[in-house]
Amino acid sequence: ASRTMFKRIFPILVGALAIGALLMISKWRVEPLKVSGFIEAHEIRLGSRIGGRVSAVLVAEGDEVKAGQVLVELEPFDLLGREAEARANLAARQAEHARLANGYRAEEIAQGKARVEQLSADHERLVKGPRQAEIDAARAQLDVAQARLLLAQRVHQRTSELFQTKTISADEMDRAVEELEAARGAHVAAAKQLQLLEEGTRPEEIAAAKAKLDEAGAALELMNKGFRQEEIDQAKAAADAAAAALEVIVEQKKELRIVAPLGGVIESLELQPGDLTAPGGPVMSMIQAGELWVRAYVPERLLPNLGQRVPVTLDASPGRFEGEVTFIARQAEFTPSNVQTPEERSKQVFRVKVTLREGLDRVRPGMSADVWLQPRGANP
Repeated sequence: ASRTMFKRIFPILVGALAIGALLMISKWRVEPLKVSGFIEAHEIRLGSRIGGRVSAVLVAEGDEVKAGQVLVELEPFDLLGREAEARANLAARQAEHARLANGYRAEEIAQGKARVEQLSADHERLVKGPRQAEIDAARAQLDVAQARLLLAQRVHQRTSELFQTKTISADEMDRAVEELEAARGAHVAAAKQLQLLEEGTRPEEIAAAKAKLDEAGAALELMNKGFRQEEIDQAKAAADAAAAALEVIVEQKKELRIVAPLGGVIESLELQPGDLTAPGGPVMSMIQAGELWVRAYVPERLLPNLGQRVPVTLDASPGRFEGEVTFIARQAEFTPSNVQTPEERSKQVFRVKVTLREGLDRVRPGMSADVWLQPRGANP
């Protein structure tokens, strides 16, 4: 009976031992674990800061583009006219600044000096008054005028007597009267001229001449000193402002061409010639080439080291791809702020970025991916 009982219990004991051995092996052997995520890439949204009407679309969705390649062109509208106006304004401001900075030309200074000398001579002449020779000449002119007046009076008297006897015509009488009046006028003018010369120059004329001389002298002094520094600085500021205004328009012209900032693939594009784009709004998107990664959330016990190489598998592609842990968040997520128990600590996860180092030609953004990790202390 005991032997029969042993035969029945023996298989049970063997099975229990086998199960125990398997449990021990599973406890000591740690299988690699994985976390899931999606393949991601840098998505760049492109647009123009000024917007406008689309003139040409030079790419299509899925096209590979290089850095600096023109993707979309916009119509210039009034920018070309504004640029020409700004350039002309800048040239005028720069010329004005150069004129003030260089001062007056030598020819202008010489002209001002000649004017001062001329006015100085005129003032000196007025101060000294008429020369004796001029007075003598005027007195001689008065004598001549006196003689002509006496002659005209005699002729007029004789002509009048003859006219009364009707010996001469009325025309001859009229000529005698005209000659007498002309002689009287010339005599009066000569007398006034002599009187003016004898009296000398009036003080008002001397003062007026002195004022003109002082004005011309001050103008010449200004020419020699050049323009004031404040005027030069003001002209320089105006030229700088005109240059800045032109630079703004030049930068706006650059925004008429939407270019690729780096190499990549056009992801989304819904533009046609004639469409209007809003200033500062995105009109297309592209994916940067050469960098793909998996964003995953890793429990604390599986947290890898920064720079560690880990395998990555994809549902859409066979085989494994090598990845590198390039980022680990400093703060845990999805856990209470004050962890009290080991069970709660096990719920902590950290955001991890695993950058792919191979397979970039077969991997596409959005694919499901698994990152294979090992617990800390486990043998790889």
